[in-house]
Amino acid sequence: MAQQAKAKAQARQAVSTGSVFFSFAPWIVFGVVASPSTWEYAALAALIAAIVLSGQDLLHGKLRILDMTGIVFFAVLSVLALAVPRGQLVWVETYAQVISNGLVAAVALGSLFFDPFTAQYARESTPPDVWDTPVFTHINKVLTAVWGGAFALMTLSTCLAIRFPSQDDWFNWVVPIALLVWAVKFTQRYPESYKARAV
Repeated sequence: MAQQAKAKAQARQAVSTGSVFFSFAPWIVFGVVASPSTWEYAALAALIAAIVLSGQDLLHGKLRILDMTGIVFFAVLSVLALAVPRGQLVWVETYAQVISNGLVAAVALGSLFFDPFTAQYARESTPPDVWDTPVFTHINKVLTAVWGGAFALMTLSTCLAIRFPSQDDWFNWVVPIALLVWAVKFTQRYPESYKARAV
């Protein structure tokens, strides 16, 4: 009985994803603000958001892959905006949202081969003896795959917005927002449902 109670407690602890949503905020800011005429401002706003939201963690040596990717990516875009003539950046103006969404998808899905990125946040609110449990590992693999898949579909959607400009409101706004809402709701619900089945 005591063993079962301990397993339930570990499963409950393993579901926390900590401040993972804050790491997505700069990317969402960029996606909302970026357009052919505003991507430079979007990159700067996203860079500021990334630094502010992860600043305390960076000062304490917490290097999360999504935070670091965001800071580097938005810093590069900001430097390009300042240093390169606008005429040479047409490709950035056209594909800024596609590139940003694709990069998040690549980072998230790529982390599945090493350490699922959501686990970096979950470990902040769980004791070390939980980190290697099957429940903790499984939940974070699934959540990471869901976020990676959502951003992969957003990449496709923003590509379609370029291909079909008359439908760009749907592909640039409706579809990505629907995917983000779905991913958030899944993240909130899945851990508890899996815990109920696994324990």
